[in-house]
Amino acid sequence: MFRTALRNVLAHKTRLLMTVLAVMLGVAFVSGTLVFTNTISDAYQKSSAKGFERVDVAVRPEYQDSEGDEVGKTPELTQALLDRAARVPGAASATGVVSGFTAVADKDGKLVGGDWQSAGGNYWGAKDPRYPLVGGHAPHGKGEVLIDSETARRAGYRVGDTVRLSVDGPVLTPTVSGIFTTDDGNVAAGGSLTLFDTPTAQALFGKKGTYDEIDVRAAAGTGQAALKAELDKALPAKLVETTTGRQLADDQARMIASSMSGLKQALLVFAGIALFVGTFIIANTFTMLVAQRTRELALLRAVGASRRQVTRSVLIEAFAVGAVAGVTGLAAGIGIGAGLRSLLGSFGASLPDGPLVISPGTVATALAVGILITMLAAWLPGRRAAKIPPVAAMSSVHAKATTKSLVLRNTLGSLFAAAGVAVVLAGTGMNADSGQAAMGIGAVLLIIGVFVLTPLLSRPLIAAAAPVLRAFGVSGKLARQNSVRNPRRTAATASALMIGLTLITGMTVMAGSLQTSIDKMASSAIRADYVVSMANRGPLSPDVAQKIATAGGVTASSPLRNGESRVDGGTEFLTGVDGRAIGELTDLKVTDGSFAVGGDRVVVDEDRAEDYGWKAGSRFTAHFEDGKARRLTVAGVYEGNDMFNGIILDNKVLTPHLTDPADMQVMVKTAHGATDSAKDTLEKVLGHNPAVKVQDKQDISNEIAKMFTLMLNLVYGLLGMAVIVAVLGVINTLAMSVFERAQEIGMLRAIGLDRRAIKRMVRLESLVISLFGGVLGIGLGVFFGWAAGELLGTKMPTYELVLPWGRMAVFLLLAGTVGVLAALWPARRAARLNMLAAIKAE
Repeated sequence: MFRTALRNVLAHKTRLLMTVLAVMLGVAFVSGTLVFTNTISDAYQKSSAKGFERVDVAVRPEYQDSEGDEVGKTPELTQALLDRAARVPGAASATGVVSGFTAVADKDGKLVGGDWQSAGGNYWGAKDPRYPLVGGHAPHGKGEVLIDSETARRAGYRVGDTVRLSVDGPVLTPTVSGIFTTDDGNVAAGGSLTLFDTPTAQALFGKKGTYDEIDVRAAAGTGQAALKAELDKALPAKLVETTTGRQLADDQARMIASSMSGLKQALLVFAGIALFVGTFIIANTFTMLVAQRTRELALLRAVGASRRQVTRSVLIEAFAVGAVAGVTGLAAGIGIGAGLRSLLGSFGASLPDGPLVISPGTVATALAVGILITMLAAWLPGRRAAKIPPVAAMSSVHAKATTKSLVLRNTLGSLFAAAGVAVVLAGTGMNADSGQAAMGIGAVLLIIGVFVLTPLLSRPLIAAAAPVLRAFGVSGKLARQNSVRNPRRTAATASALMIGLTLITGMTVMAGSLQTSIDKMASSAIRADYVVSMANRGPLSPDVAQKIATAGGVTASSPLRNGESRVDGGTEFLTGVDGRAIGELTDLKVTDGSFAVGGDRVVVDEDRAEDYGWKAGSRFTAHFEDGKARRLTVAGVYEGNDMFNGIILDNKVLTPHLTDPADMQVMVKTAHGATDSAKDTLEKVLGHNPAVKVQDKQDISNEIAKMFTLMLNLVYGLLGMAVIVAVLGVINTLAMSVFERAQEIGMLRAIGLDRRAIKRMVRLESLVISLFGGVLGIGLGVFFGWAAGELLGTKMPTYELVLPWGRMAVFLLLAGTVGVLAALWPARRAARLNMLAAIKAE
């Protein structure tokens, strides 16, 4: 039986090629994902580990949890603590570390690095071993700065050049005193690192006389654990925590692995989709192969082979096909992994250097996935073939499915589909957090149900295309009949395309609806013409709001300032505003009282009001971070959203209680609305700062749209793999169908159907099957998009369903195009059949 199975594989090399390709693509995606993420993770871990080579023990402040009405605080690492750490037995030196956001502009005024990867810090003393200089000297005073060599190369800066940068809003123009090299992972990933002398860094980052971290080097002969023990004795345990450099490196490695796991899981999900789609092709292929060899298998049964041996022979064939697909998929995956790393580099993302990582786990996973998926998909056709009695197989009475099997299939499909719809509808009535699991389970049940019911659905839906197909004469009529001749095969072929289009349509519906809802939220909640914020959404210096308030043409402005408080024993974050101007800048819906902010009067969102039992006129006590308390009165309750929520009060009340006031953004209204001249005026007042964004409502909308577009394009690209596999499935099904119907095609040619009509028949058949899958996929996608939107609507009151009719028409056109392209080779093959040889074929 083993030799028979291998001979069958070699005898059907061409027929199995599409199956190998389908499995190979899925395996390549899986192995490519593992190679890519392992390579990047390994490179970052090694790069970050270098940064901890000069740190034996790190001393960091330990956050103090709030108790009662006290607001939680982070202790300060003072110069006295640093001096004490430097004097402990076994310590060779101690370095104070200060860090924060610093945006650097290139010579064209554009931001260097990313919004979130532009960092700043301090250079310790005259020669800091952490940052070897490759030119120039250490910085001195506010007028000098160091920049990393990668930033200098990208921006074209040299020692002695003047550079424009910003820490929290105001523009600084120091001189580049030197250029240094670094192992910092953010710099390796395309960010920038800027260094000031320690007093300047402390002043700029709001750390006057204090540090974010103290790094202690061990003296010769002292281990990290011993030094940590000495520091624990010498330093106040309740204020600081100590960590060895080795532990820091391990923690960083875990963080990198964790951050990469999200990307890995997302890519593997799409690889799984491609493999799931590939199972339809495998099952189809083996079903047809087994059907074509029914008499051969029956003869084996007649000469003594058992059912188990027949099933085993089919599984051996599947093992051979899966092994070939696994090996070739692994090789292709290694190429994909290397290609993805190069692709990121071509997009401007700098990655740490490192070898391509091909772990034993990646190899084992690739082979296991290829073999197991193929064998699982081939098991049912093999089992079905083994159950056919030898006599029945030789006389071909097994050809049609029994009424009992069809009734059972349709009943099961209806139950799964009904359960799926019920669970999804139940999920739409839950909140966004608890409804996700129900929605996912319901979606899986519904897809399974529709797949099982697809043979039943194929007849009426394909029959609906009959009027159109009649226009193509005999070819159209034959194409329709061929499409419904074997409903199971048609269903399996169409389902592969259906799954890809379901996901694509669902994502498109959700993204379009979210974009519209966010636009609606911005337009309904904001009256301001402009919103000013930092590029990294970090805190703005209060100087920014002061400069904007005095700019020409500004009629109203308000900074949004955050602060922490304790209310009734719970932590609440406060938003400070200009009480006189906020009414002109926002348009929040008030459900109780009035939107009056000033003095002791505050407004709260509906969620806070419900939690605390507040209404207009209620009074409560807020305990601020400086330990002082104040009685406040609820003037009104408003409908919160993602842009505005919580407790809003006047900055005149909040600011005196803040240790380091900073604004998250500034809202601005101008005399003539959002115009180019008004925007230019604001940017000029701010010194054309690359770190500060001046955005009107359209800019905010475009930024959000850009994010959604990027996400959709990424999803389209990843799901493209599933669509490619589906195309291979259509080609495979048609090619084997042509082989199966060779005698019939020969007979049609003999009675007068020319080659052009034969080609048209095969193409129309493919088109009908593809459009059938497209209609099902788009329909399911719209349903899932609507259901997910209902779930999101519980957190976003402005959410409304928007159906992208244009894109859905494109998706349907794409399905039709897939059908036409997939039929090219099978149609050409059918037309070239020798009619006499075909008629004689068995």
